[in-house]
Amino acid sequence: MDKVRNIKDFFRMYVDGFKNMSKMSKTLWVIIFIKLFIMFAVIRAFLFPNFLNSVADSKEAKAEYVSNEITEGVN
Repeated sequence: MDKVRNIKDFFRMYVDGFKNMSKMSKTLWVIIFIKLFIMFAVIRAFLFPNFLNSVADSKEAKAEYVSNEITEGVN
C-alpha cells in the first residue's frame, strides 16, 4: 500500500508543478511537445521506411532475412 501511495505522490508532485507554472513556461512546454511529435512521428515516416517489407512478404521470410543478416554479416 505504501508503494502505491509513493507513486501517487510522485505524480501529484508533477501535476502540482505543471498547474503552478507561469503562462510562458506552459507555452514553452507546448513547443517542446510539438517539436518532439514532429521529430518522432512525422520525420520518422519519411526518413525510416520499412525496409523489411521490400525484402520479404511473410513474417517467416522476414525472420529468415534478419537471421541471415545477423549471423552472416554484411560481407
